[in-house]
Amino acid sequence: MRAALEEARRGLRAGEVPVGAVVVHDGEIVARAHNAPIALNDPTAHAEILALREAGRKRGNYRLMGAALYVTVEPCPMCCGAALQARVARVVYGAADPKAGAVESLHRLLDDARFNHRVEAVGGVLAGECGALLREFFDTKRT
Repeated sequence: MRAALEEARRGLRAGEVPVGAVVVHDGEIVARAHNAPIALNDPTAHAEILALREAGRKRGNYRLMGAALYVTVEPCPMCCGAALQARVARVVYGAADPKAGAVESLHRLLDDARFNHRVEAVGGVLAGECGALLREFFDTKRT
């Protein structure tokens, strides 16, 4: 999660909403990214999507069986869908997102039995630090 926080800080410096993500496989970080929808003019350029894309390219397969996705904020429906499609084993996130979170805040997409794959989810990891970074960003936008 510390590496995901580093990515979120990079996003903050770039003027993006500070969300960072890393993909870990066999104990090693294989991909990292931060939010970049503004820089890329792409509404799908969430940290999770960009990290999963990079991991797929590096591994030569879009299916990332056995991998874990670490993200500083609870993933939205789009990002949960990408994690399901990638067949990651686990999603670990920091701060909950009561407005858009699809792991447990608004929806429970990762463990929905109607899908053919389920993803283990762990929330609240370094939640204070992750949430503080978001508050810092939005406080500067409001002043």
